[in-house]
Amino acid sequence: MDNITALGGEVYEIDTRMAGYSGITAGYLILGDRPCLVETGTATSAPVVRDALTSLGVGPGDLATIVVTHIHLDHAGGVGDIAAFYPDAEIVVHEKGARHLADPSRLMASARMVWGDKLDVLFGELSPTESSRIRALGDTGAIDLGNGRTLSSHYSPGHAKHHVGLIDSGTGDLYVGDAAGVYLPQTGDLRPATPPPDFDLETALNSITLFGALGPQRLLFSHYGPVTDVEETLGRSAEELRVWVDLTRQARSEGMDLDHAVAMVRERTRERYAALTADEATAEQFELLSGAPSNVAGILHWLDRVQP
Repeated sequence: MDNITALGGEVYEIDTRMAGYSGITAGYLILGDRPCLVETGTATSAPVVRDALTSLGVGPGDLATIVVTHIHLDHAGGVGDIAAFYPDAEIVVHEKGARHLADPSRLMASARMVWGDKLDVLFGELSPTESSRIRALGDTGAIDLGNGRTLSSHYSPGHAKHHVGLIDSGTGDLYVGDAAGVYLPQTGDLRPATPPPDFDLETALNSITLFGALGPQRLLFSHYGPVTDVEETLGRSAEELRVWVDLTRQARSEGMDLDHAVAMVRERTRERYAALTADEATAEQFELLSGAPSNVAGILHWLDRVQP
């Protein structure tokens, strides 16, 4: 299938085709003794993911674990549907996100407030998962991949209070979710992901420091794909956060409303990203991945909390 890429070490990247786009959301299958899916993508992506797993030889009774880095709908919107396709799989999530997978009503209501009618097109509806199948993680945890191989979980808030990074003992791959920002492989661009309501600068920077301390061999971005230049990329992640926060703080001190703040930050950061001067489709893809309005709103929300 053209949406599966073998990454070595029995790891397969699956383009989950969010809203029909390619190269926006990745799920990863670790095909060891106990097959594990990292990130499900959206609810509307669930059939795409199931077809990919089927083509890799993973049948309804074969998937041992479904784990998500956090419960935002582009990462975990498909959990309920995928759990139904694979009745023996355990669903693993940080304890701060577990209840939302069991009862998604509050999460869906707040998502609908943000996205309106776009919600159905972009994400679809997160279906509930039986709470007996959900395993809630604390600050650290381990997922058994079989044959002595483990996927270790490390609490990494800042982007979201229910975010974890996951490192594979077999490959040294670190699944970074959104905690290191979003990466666009076509151009090598990296941009922060700082949506409301959970963004916190110090916490986000601490999570990036933690990722470096884990000594990963490779970073696997949910948006999008593998990066081997670990140290440089994590350094860039931290730098991007600081740039966006500094500019948003400046806009706020000048009394700008959200729209004007977004316009200013967008203008001042424009030359940092090749994607925005590339073709229109690439620019649109980048903006969908990490929208300036969402990023600036999240930083303003944080500033209002820490500097009223």
